Amino acid sequence: MATPTILTNITRRTAGTIAHVTISRPAKLNALNTHLLTTLPSTLKSITSANADLLAVVLTGAGPKAFIGGADIAEMAALNSPSSARSFISKVSAACRSVRDCPVPVIGRVNGYALGAGLELAASCDFRVASRNAVFGMPEVRVGIPSVVEAALLPGLIGWGRTRQLLMLGENIGADEALRWGLVENVVEAEELDEAVEAWLRQLDMNGPLAVRRQKALIRSWENVSLDQAIQAGVAAFAESFDAGAHGELTEPAKMMGAFFQGKGKIS
Repeated sequence: MATPTILTNITRRTAGTIAHVTISRPAKLNALNTHLLTTLPSTLKSITSANADLLAVVLTGAGPKAFIGGADIAEMAALNSPSSARSFISKVSAACRSVRDCPVPVIGRVNGYALGAGLELAASCDFRVASRNAVFGMPEVRVGIPSVVEAALLPGLIGWGRTRQLLMLGENIGADEALRWGLVENVVEAEELDEAVEAWLRQLDMNGPLAVRRQKALIRSWENVSLDQAIQAGVAAFAESFDAGAHGELTEPAKMMGAFFQGKGKIS
């Protein structure tokens, strides 16, 4: 049996690079074991460190059946104490947090089952496109445990009632229903999945890379502050965009607005 691994591929665009990251354990529906959970954060850190011009990360699962089928149930079945359970679930959360904390947008390319920890990882992405055969669910209650850690992101995506339905009933939903709920932003046929991702990448390639990074950081900060604090954080982020630095370099707004007035830029 092939060793679980995380595959990376870096491609170049006009404004920078794109990292394609694939969770590869197709024989087990890409279920997340300890090796994969600890490798994902280090992989993302390595990618961001090595690619200063990184524009986005595309996260997906290997094979046609699954994005991520959940956490490794064999490992969970072997947990025999609160401390061992805490250690394992903390690794799940750390993997999800590495996606949330990635400085550039992370696109979830959901190519099949996204269950349990797989759905938590998908929810940690900035936006998600799913193939029409994708299946979403949080089945933990059916094996005697609650859905935890980044499942806490779900109310912000689908509301409290649907979160309760998903987590307490343990039922699965299809891609079209996930789209209606707001769990994903787009649903396409399986053969159109790459083109749907590409359409988003083309749009990101038109944007100011620093502006997108600032926008992600700002949105991330909004999760933990009051409305007034969020507004003030936005004021600071806007002002920082116009900081020319000690050497008076041309700022990103100056470059891009200048191109717009010269007829070389595009807003819509």
